[in-house]
Amino acid sequence: MLLHPPARSAISAAPTLSLTVVGLMFGLVMGLGAPLFTLEMVDLGFGTGMIAANTMMHAVGSLAIAPFIPRISMALGPKRAVTLALLTGAATLALFPLLPFIWVWFGLRTVLGAACEIILVLSESWLNQITPDHARGRVMGLYSTLLSIGIAAGPALLTVTGRTSALPFACASIGLLVATGLVAAPWLPHPQLTPPQRPSLLRYLPLAPIAIAATLLIAMLDSAATSFLALYAMHSGWSEHGATLLLSIMLLGATAFQIPIGWIGDRTSRRWLLVSLAGVAAAGALLWPVAIHHPGIAHAVLFAWDGVFASIYTVAMSVVGDRYKGGDLIAIYTLSSLAWGAGAFAGPALAASSMAAAPDGLAWFAAITCALFGLLPLLLKKSA
Repeated sequence: MLLHPPARSAISAAPTLSLTVVGLMFGLVMGLGAPLFTLEMVDLGFGTGMIAANTMMHAVGSLAIAPFIPRISMALGPKRAVTLALLTGAATLALFPLLPFIWVWFGLRTVLGAACEIILVLSESWLNQITPDHARGRVMGLYSTLLSIGIAAGPALLTVTGRTSALPFACASIGLLVATGLVAAPWLPHPQLTPPQRPSLLRYLPLAPIAIAATLLIAMLDSAATSFLALYAMHSGWSEHGATLLLSIMLLGATAFQIPIGWIGDRTSRRWLLVSLAGVAAAGALLWPVAIHHPGIAHAVLFAWDGVFASIYTVAMSVVGDRYKGGDLIAIYTLSSLAWGAGAFAGPALAASSMAAAPDGLAWFAAITCALFGLLPLLLKKSA
């Protein structure tokens, strides 16, 4: 008698496409908004200090709402919570050109940051939960890829809309309304939620230390690279234009590698894949001091490095999705978002200290942190 293996559950195409497009639209709005707010404040006559303070309000909103996201998701359900957050974000964006007063903008950016935090945490955890285990790496890779494409395309859209009218704000608001329609669509199921099993977010750290550390690592090096890679290249003899182009090429790597690496993760041990990715990222960073003196090689090395490096997060969160569901998964994603904020804050400071200590300090900082992370899956064999 032949025994047939159990059939794999199929990927739900319409819900998967809807939530990944939400990631694309969210990334587009964020990529458009970052330079738009800065340039608008420059036109209003404000200096870098006030611009930085206003930018921080987005993080303040994110950090303020994060501890309450598991409760919000349980009370409203992810579908209703994400819909309300998208509508709040769209309305807030529409108010910016109508209320061009700096102190009002401080409040609006705080509200926008809180709405964005809900959208990002719940949409990604929702997609992770409804995706079957055998396809989770590819699907989460697709979500991250479209999010990255959206962020990269945002500044390009601003060059098309210009800033002589409220059009860029309107485009950003419309983007969130399109995402609202996708989330509210009848084919997008309500995920089954169970209440979080632990009373506080910090108690989830022992359950998913590798995923939390991966988020911290990605945020640290992403913020460090975007802040200092161009400066590192210029110190090595590159022109400003060439250094900026190098950064852009590096960031494109994240859009090219995540789906293929996710596919590999669906067919191999994700734990050993994490170790391999961290090792390749550490070795790749050690090539920077040599490659930086040869533009063609530097373009290839940085492109490949960021593709491998960015995939660490996708694979780590796929491991979490294999183990946890419902309120526990949302709690882990929320804790990850707090780790992201901490990493984005610490990364530039540590990178600056590293560059002050040695000319190739940025490369050594990236190599050491990636290598240290690679030890975690080996040491914490029972943790996600």
